[in-house]
Amino acid sequence: MDRVRSRRGVRETYDRIAAHFARTRAHAWADVTDFLDGRKGSLGLDVGCGNGRHAGPLAERTDEVIGVDVSREVLGEARRRAGEQGYADSLALLQGDGARLPVRADTIDIALSIATIHHLPDRSSRVASLDELARVLAPGGRALVSSWSVTHDRFERTTGFDTTIDWTLPNDETVPRYYHIYDRAEFDADLTASALVVDRTYLSHGNCFGEVRAPE
Repeated sequence: MDRVRSRRGVRETYDRIAAHFARTRAHAWADVTDFLDGRKGSLGLDVGCGNGRHAGPLAERTDEVIGVDVSREVLGEARRRAGEQGYADSLALLQGDGARLPVRADTIDIALSIATIHHLPDRSSRVASLDELARVLAPGGRALVSSWSVTHDRFERTTGFDTTIDWTLPNDETVPRYYHIYDRAEFDADLTASALVVDRTYLSHGNCFGEVRAPE
């Protein structure tokens, strides 16, 4: 598991599965669109943007969106999707690590970090990613963070754990993906340990969610 869970391993995994992964990620999550409803801003950020399925709804509510992902191939899928859906001119895509965001401090009005921190290799890097959100959020900025939870129906455990979950390509080849699966208390503890201000956390569809804001 050590190689799969490394930053290089995660990047190589998503470079490998990018095209097929993108085809299976067509729609934004309802929790994300609910969070974005009624919000407006100048600059949005999608951390771990994947194929851009959440960058599109974010682009409808901000003047410009920055999408960051560790995988260059996945960013290519996001670029194609933005072109097809008509928001390419307002989307800047950057290859980068969620724990070291290539974004200036105090600039982001609305941020998303959806199904991203659970791919980071250890607790210190996951909290560092949350701290990076706190750094880049502008005063009054808001963010939604999510991770997979032990409440997902594929798991039988009640406390957080590390695992690999296979992605099956069309040729039946399996590619292992590293996850840290959170329990609710652990997710809350990591948010609290970060520089973010936590408005609320909740569970939905097998995921932990946190609505957070810039430090005061």
